[in-house]
Amino acid sequence: MKPGIHPPYGPVVFRDRAAGYAFLTRSTATSDKTVAWEDGNTYPVIDVETSSANHPFYTGTARVMDTAGRVERFERRYGKRGAR
Repeated sequence: MKPGIHPPYGPVVFRDRAAGYAFLTRSTATSDKTVAWEDGNTYPVIDVETSSANHPFYTGTARVMDTAGRVERFERRYGKRGAR
């Protein structure tokens, strides 16, 4: 890699305030806010709105779409497609 062209890459805490969930990882993202982590060190913290702790896909609360009903409603509205 060329020296001097890449942003600094270091430890950062991503915190989801809505779910009360935080995790420590490495990133090029930075922040002026800091937080004391479990290991006693202070790291920059980035607040996020959605994380795996409250996202419907990861929590299993995602809705399943009724595709059969949608197809039937489309066919009622626009008619069935004829044979080719």
